[in-house]
Amino acid sequence: MAEPIVFLNDRMVPASEARLQIYDGGIVLGATVTEMVRTFHHRLFRLEDHLKRLARSLKYVCFDIGTTRNKLAQLAYTLVEHNSQFIEPDDELGLIVFVTPGENAHYAASAGVSARRTPTVCAHTFPLAWGLWAHKMRVGTHLVTPSIRHVPPQCYDPKMKYRSRMHYYLADEEAKRVDPDASALLLDLDGNVTETSSANFLMVEDGVIVSPTLKNILPGISRAMVIELAATLDIPFAERDFQVFNAVNADEAFTTTTPICLMPVTRINAIPIGDGKPGPIYHRLLERWSHEVDLDIVRQIIEGAKKNDL
Repeated sequence: MAEPIVFLNDRMVPASEARLQIYDGGIVLGATVTEMVRTFHHRLFRLEDHLKRLARSLKYVCFDIGTTRNKLAQLAYTLVEHNSQFIEPDDELGLIVFVTPGENAHYAASAGVSARRTPTVCAHTFPLAWGLWAHKMRVGTHLVTPSIRHVPPQCYDPKMKYRSRMHYYLADEEAKRVDPDASALLLDLDGNVTETSSANFLMVEDGVIVSPTLKNILPGISRAMVIELAATLDIPFAERDFQVFNAVNADEAFTTTTPICLMPVTRINAIPIGDGKPGPIYHRLLERWSHEVDLDIVRQIIEGAKKNDL
């Protein structure tokens, strides 16, 4: 097939033909659980961890997709093997898997058709967009705490990775009105730091990496990688509630997420973190991460962005 392929509802289809019905529950209700995996050297990284978390999310929302993790893994490998031919050897793919409850019977009936009541399952890939991150990897990113608060765990458990993200959208839009290059760092209802719309937030105090507790955040796969790398580097890791006061007074800070692994945070609410530059623990972690995947992660992003600008 001379174009990328997509897995959608039990079959592989050309990407140009992949369609969702407008009355799918993911569109009508925003009811979608999801995972994103990336490749290194065109090989999926920690796929099993992502699929385990997807299985936990599916169980929590009672979506029965009628297949196993092993079969989903094989689908993922097939997609990446085929779709990698459409990118350059030094580029990488992101793989998205998402599941919705299926088509909404009321909306489908109003259109005069019967609804597909089994869950919609889709997996697709896309090239990672180096240009979005290259500059910030060098100088750090600016986070702004908006008035929008994180959805409390009493509504639904943040350990589920989902796409009902209006609060993230509103928070990021508010942050961009302060600084067009900023992203939102959300607080919970008690003023504790939680996470950004796409990443876990971590800070460093007196040589200790400190994370918000799992009460209010997604237990990220990349966050787990940071914990493992920190252990190999003899860097202590702790979890506790903390507030913006602690974050702006930290020695350094960074976010961690699948596409870019680690991103330095050098300002929060326009206040410099530490000396306002990416910190030494960030650099140590990223160097070890690069060693683990046999690839200079920062160099790949920066050179990839330059190549795409040509």
